[in-house]
Amino acid sequence: MVPKLIIITCKQPPTSIPSFNISSIKTKEKPQTTQTQTLKTTTTKTKTSPPPPPPPTTTTNKKTETSLPGLLFNTFDDIINNFIDPPIKPALDPKHVLSQNFAPVLTELPPTQCQIIQGTLPPSLNGAYIRNGPNPQFLPRGPYHLFDGDGMLHAIKISNGEATLCSRYVKTYKYKTENEAGYPLFPNVFSGFNSLIASAARGSITAARVFTGQYNPSNGIGLANTSLALFGNRLFALGESDLPYEINLTPNGDIQTIGRYDFNGKLSMSMTAHPKIDADTGEAFAFRYGPIPPFLTYFRFDSNGVKHNDVPVFSMTTPSFLHDFAITKKYAVFADIQLGMNPLDMISGGSPVGSDPSKIPRIGILPRYANDEKKMKWFNVPGFNIVHAINAWDEEDGKTVTLIAPNILSVEHTMERLDLVHAMIEKVKINVETGIVSRQPLSARNLDFAVINSDFMGKRNRFVYAAIGNPMPKISGVVKIDVLKGEEVGCRMFGEGCYGGEPFFVAREGGVEEDDGYLVSYMHDEKKGESRFLVMDAKSPEFDIVAEVKLPRRVPYGFHGLFVRESDIRKLSL
Repeated sequence: MVPKLIIITCKQPPTSIPSFNISSIKTKEKPQTTQTQTLKTTTTKTKTSPPPPPPPTTTTNKKTETSLPGLLFNTFDDIINNFIDPPIKPALDPKHVLSQNFAPVLTELPPTQCQIIQGTLPPSLNGAYIRNGPNPQFLPRGPYHLFDGDGMLHAIKISNGEATLCSRYVKTYKYKTENEAGYPLFPNVFSGFNSLIASAARGSITAARVFTGQYNPSNGIGLANTSLALFGNRLFALGESDLPYEINLTPNGDIQTIGRYDFNGKLSMSMTAHPKIDADTGEAFAFRYGPIPPFLTYFRFDSNGVKHNDVPVFSMTTPSFLHDFAITKKYAVFADIQLGMNPLDMISGGSPVGSDPSKIPRIGILPRYANDEKKMKWFNVPGFNIVHAINAWDEEDGKTVTLIAPNILSVEHTMERLDLVHAMIEKVKINVETGIVSRQPLSARNLDFAVINSDFMGKRNRFVYAAIGNPMPKISGVVKIDVLKGEEVGCRMFGEGCYGGEPFFVAREGGVEEDDGYLVSYMHDEKKGESRFLVMDAKSPEFDIVAEVKLPRRVPYGFHGLFVRESDIRKLSL
């Protein structure tokens, strides 16, 4: 239990606007052994094994010969990767970054039957759990960051107690262009520009590739590797450096990429990978950020997925790494943190994204339906650096906004040493009239990738389900936090050598209480090399296993996921 310490910052008036070297040849993954795994804390019952899975799908490259410019540029690329800017730092060395279950699966998997080895899959899970994450199409030839991989979706389709797994790349413009060429063309944004010389060299090759017509950046450079969202009867794979990519799920559980989606020409630039969906209204709220003014732009979509006008926010005066935000019924809540875009750091060999210890973090509150930023208010919150937001709501007094989010206590390690990052979930209350800010830690654990019952998005909620970093980005278990009591009320560890991903809460159909439902997540046993899909009882203190599914092959660690009910899947095909 964490002491309910209240930290009060000074009273302040709200401010507003007026103020490795690896060959790039694709290789088939070694087939997974059929050895089964049993969680130590559970008793298993074995069911009849399903038929062997079909062979993985590999896309055949169309081009059999590389053009002369392509050979020339690839040679220069190899020189840069081996001599000018080799992957020296562990955070950028693919031999380190892509080790263990972070290694990509280099083939797709068509819908393949899974084996249920414990329990039964409840009817409330009829639908699909889909998780996104980076999975490089080609093994890196130079520096590589965890965020640089092509997006791959791993979907477990559940129907009448049976399950199939499908893994498909998001067919982005980048993926298709490089797949046709048979080698990488696009630079790695997070790892390719970490010094002035490297930036100049790779920038020159990039410009030459564009000039000779190897690719057109106006068609998008994004990876779509971060998350998924469902709104306006459309399912999207998201990455914040590009437009969303619309996705479809077939009745047999296959994944199809429909294409890049611009909302009838109304979205011409990138969008956050964390839009917020109001379950009561069906509206979606989003933003984009960038290195040039306006550094923040807010916008929203109605329940039919029609985009409204942009609201540029010029009162954010420096380019901040604004990955996520929150909404209430009245406001949109943004965090201007110490992590930002610092191009000058490249001169000393640093990343273009880094921390600024001299900057005071702020929280910005903008009316949810604002047409401009006139009523935007900023509040200084020293030491409060968030990358993800969990939820926010308006208090009954009409003056206070409450925000729940993991505060990164070592923000300087965020990009290069995730294993040193510690995030502590806090409850922050902001009086929008007086400017008084109070803060309460809810757990001392290293927690992130937290979720709630999505029906409570933007409203007061009681329970938070968070992933335990051990260290990040490996996740050793999940906890349940009672926000009202300010303490942990549930916990499950996956066991020695077993690591999972972000939990996702699925409400039980017909359930009344907020925590009446299931937590689902992929889990991997590094000793056995086997991956599982876990269904846990969200109400039980130890997250009792409701069902455990052995997957036909390994699912690498990834980022964010989404559960889509069968009724919503049917709407996607209309």
